[in-house]
Amino acid sequence: MLHARYLAVSAAVICFFGVGIIGSLGGLSPDVCCRRALLAALVAYLAAHGAVRAVTAILTHAMITSQIQKDKGQVGDDQD
Repeated sequence: MLHARYLAVSAAVICFFGVGIIGSLGGLSPDVCCRRALLAALVAYLAAHGAVRAVTAILTHAMITSQIQKDKGQVGDDQD
């Protein structure tokens, strides 16, 4: 359904450059900007990956439940 790795990497790259640009505009040294940007990218990757996996699990569970309910309704209609 959803590609967790692709979305997580995209979020991490955006976060990395966003934090790096903000840090450089704030007058921080390149070393500090890089470290903060890497840390922020790692956190963004983990958060996005976890969120996408959670959404995928919820949607899959909802689809399975819906199909089970639909199948139960059809079984009851056939017996009449």
